[in-house]
Amino acid sequence: MSNDKQHSSDEIDVTDPKLTKFDIVKEGLRRDGIEILHYEPAFPKAGTAEEKRIERFIAFCFTLTGLGALGFVVTYIFWPWEYVEGNASELSKWYTPMLGLCLGVALAGLGIGILTWAKKLLPKEELVQDRHDGGSSEEDRKITGATVSNVVDETGIKRRPMLKRALLFGSAPLGLAAIAPLGALIVPPGDDRDHTGFDAKKYNDGNPVRLILKDGTPVRPDMVSVGGQVTVYPEIPHGTTNKHADSPTLLIHLRDADSKEAAKYIKKNDKKYAESNWNNFFAFSKICTHVGCPASLYEQQTNRLLCPCHQSQFDIIQGAKPIFGPATRSLPQLPIDVGDDGVFYAKSDFLVPVGPAFWERDEK
Repeated sequence: MSNDKQHSSDEIDVTDPKLTKFDIVKEGLRRDGIEILHYEPAFPKAGTAEEKRIERFIAFCFTLTGLGALGFVVTYIFWPWEYVEGNASELSKWYTPMLGLCLGVALAGLGIGILTWAKKLLPKEELVQDRHDGGSSEEDRKITGATVSNVVDETGIKRRPMLKRALLFGSAPLGLAAIAPLGALIVPPGDDRDHTGFDAKKYNDGNPVRLILKDGTPVRPDMVSVGGQVTVYPEIPHGTTNKHADSPTLLIHLRDADSKEAAKYIKKNDKKYAESNWNNFFAFSKICTHVGCPASLYEQQTNRLLCPCHQSQFDIIQGAKPIFGPATRSLPQLPIDVGDDGVFYAKSDFLVPVGPAFWERDEK
């Protein structure tokens, strides 16, 4: 709409109180060079059985939205989410699926309801408009206001209280569902990131935690051939389950020359790990420091460890330092030794937190 547009003498005075909102809308369309080719109310006669049926369906969709959103909030706050020891039927296993299901139902109900409302209840119209540029005059702004108000009237929400209540019921919990996750920022996250299943004091009454295979077999040096590797876990209750998902560790048996080179590099560049290996055996966290994928593809000829998710590569000779890909910090090394029973055990927990790097971490 243009301020400098010269209105013709046959234009209607939009301030005339006798005009309906639709009259003002039509005048605004005419001034904008818009021609109404077709205009037909969805239901010329209000209150028909078909209209009521559609209203009930839309109300059902919005009610479903409200119930789904409420379910999301209730699940987020009250559903047990921490890992529970036991079989796969535990409620904690369904925490994430239930969040997705409830939110999916809420958004699907809202989308289907709005689309059905627009397709079945709004007037069917076809308009053609000539393009023009410029600002808006005072009259144009009044026309725009009337147009918006008329659109609200055309939705029929004023004469359809059931839909109004259903929409409010559906949208209010949906807004709450968007806000509820912010509550997680109130509770401090704790120090779980600083401890894995190899923490003897926390999980094994102060006794050294032995290294075992997935099936619980204690790991001995003669079980890993030269140049080979094996995934090990802490020998604690449920140490091989998701309760200690940050504990999987890669035990690597380096060749003698490679072992000497690795020990020399570590002693020079990262002295805290100087006594972490046992002979030619080195243990590194299996959790990639990029986004936490399992870095487990070991190439023994080059002594490189590859994460298959985003192709980060770690040089074991250089203390599992990242040499390619998006990872930015070395894989934490687990201090290990062999006990009198000939089984590997962890001399301590990892010296630095395992897992992905982020801006608050200053260690490499």
